Amino acid sequence: MNILMISSSPRKGGNSDLLCDQFAKGAFEAGHQVNKIQLAGKAIGFCTACYACKKNGKCVQNDDVAGILDAMMKSDVIVLATPVYFYAMSAQLKALIDRTFAIYPNMKNKKFFYLITLGDGKSEQSLAGTLAGLRGFLACYEGSKELGMVVSGDTYEKGSVKQNPAWEEAYQAGQNLKLK
Repeated sequence: MNILMISSSPRKGGNSDLLCDQFAKGAFEAGHQVNKIQLAGKAIGFCTACYACKKNGKCVQNDDVAGILDAMMKSDVIVLATPVYFYAMSAQLKALIDRTFAIYPNMKNKKFFYLITLGDGKSEQSLAGTLAGLRGFLACYEGSKELGMVVSGDTYEKGSVKQNPAWEEAYQAGQNLKLK
């Protein structure tokens, strides 16, 4: 299986980025092909709603998004890793999601898995906005399916995810990933 990990933490080595690596380790050891893209440091412009992509089949912005969209199209499973900021996904991930309009409606039947870290506990209120945004994204793409998620609460300090039960859960999720 071809798995694309998209780490949206603005901190390289941040908790959601580390959780991404842990999931990837499990998936790689299970025999899957794993590719990770860190959005930190990537040039990702905001969608300007110019609709040029609907005329010429690609976004006219000259940044790093074209390569990311290509990788998304070639993958079987896309793992979206994000910290929760103010009850929502990271701005980096949201900007990328908006830019997938350039491949709409060609991205069909993709499978998704979520890795989510929160500075506070794993309350419904803390997750609601992030899950609504991620699930709304999937609802736009025909045949998309959520395979699962790992959520790590109380992971505020950099590296604290390694002491959280989600650390082992992420590894096991990568090991046991199946196209349901």
